Amino acid sequence: MDDGIDTGIDAGDSAGADAVPAKALTEWLRAEVPEVAVGTAGDGPVTVQRISGGHSNLTYRIVDANGVAWALRRPPTGGVLATAHDMGREWGFIAALAPTAVPVPVPVAFCADHDVIGADFYLMRFVDGQVLGDAEAGADMPLAVRHAAGLACADTLAELHAVDPDAVGLGRLRRPGSYLERQLRRWHRQAHESSIEDLSALDTAHDLLTARQPADEEQVIAHGDYRPGNLSFDRAGHVAAIFDWELATIGEPLADLGYLLASWGRPGDTVPGITAGPTVLEGWPERDEIVARYAEKSGRGERIAAQSTYFEAFARWRFACIGAGVYTRYQAGHMGERPDEEELRTRHDDVQIQARRAVDMLS
Repeated sequence: MDDGIDTGIDAGDSAGADAVPAKALTEWLRAEVPEVAVGTAGDGPVTVQRISGGHSNLTYRIVDANGVAWALRRPPTGGVLATAHDMGREWGFIAALAPTAVPVPVPVAFCADHDVIGADFYLMRFVDGQVLGDAEAGADMPLAVRHAAGLACADTLAELHAVDPDAVGLGRLRRPGSYLERQLRRWHRQAHESSIEDLSALDTAHDLLTARQPADEEQVIAHGDYRPGNLSFDRAGHVAAIFDWELATIGEPLADLGYLLASWGRPGDTVPGITAGPTVLEGWPERDEIVARYAEKSGRGERIAAQSTYFEAFARWRFACIGAGVYTRYQAGHMGERPDEEELRTRHDDVQIQARRAVDMLS
């Protein structure tokens, strides 16, 4: 899998009750993970509750016999590419970062035996905190805490990018050549394999991004999907943990910053962010505050001043390319129940909106 990126070509996800069979999981925990309290043979199994997922890796809350909560991650249950949703890779990033100052869930155990639940999975300690996946969830964060939480997003990203991949055993994932070249080639190809008929804006943005590609790329631990919706916050607004490492790679740090900015919707925006999030509510820092804070903490001020717009445009273009693939799979009925025409039209329009925004930012 290039750069830890799932091409998104999957056949949907049922994720029913059997996705994590409690009895089989309990037997494995009893044999392999003694720190999880499951009682003796014959006792009832642990309880399993799905808490997040979709067409990405799935997360389940596991409660043991002592009432202690744990979290389990597994791939989607639908047909996926063999190289997509690599649980071992995701586990590797969390395990490597656990001894550092970067806030990640505490890794507990990894299982590659498909006889247990039918797929690779891993167990981690459950992290209490607020995960703000959208504006509705974001409304639960007190107004007085939101500004600090926003700055904490920038601080934690800089902290992640300061970790030496070689020092934590992740240097083996470094690939020769340009991360950006690989990304531009991969996603442009996928867009042209989609059923979106008008690719003119995507093509224009691709050509501009290629022509203006920075020559001073860095290689750090890059999350790939860094935004408030993939973070857990404590009551004071500190980042308690970074989740969803399936897109992580050794790559360009400013690609993470650009993605965060492209996701950072604000009241009054005429073009929406690429993902739903809490920052559309009042109280969160503006984008320029996030940029300034990350520049201060990371020491990349000169690069950011010259290139932050490029990398936000890159994030919007990449999102549009991914969206073209998702639209195509929905249209073909490969994502479960066929959506109605309004949803299809919205997905189609989102591709064009973000592609045109990328062009405008680069023009």
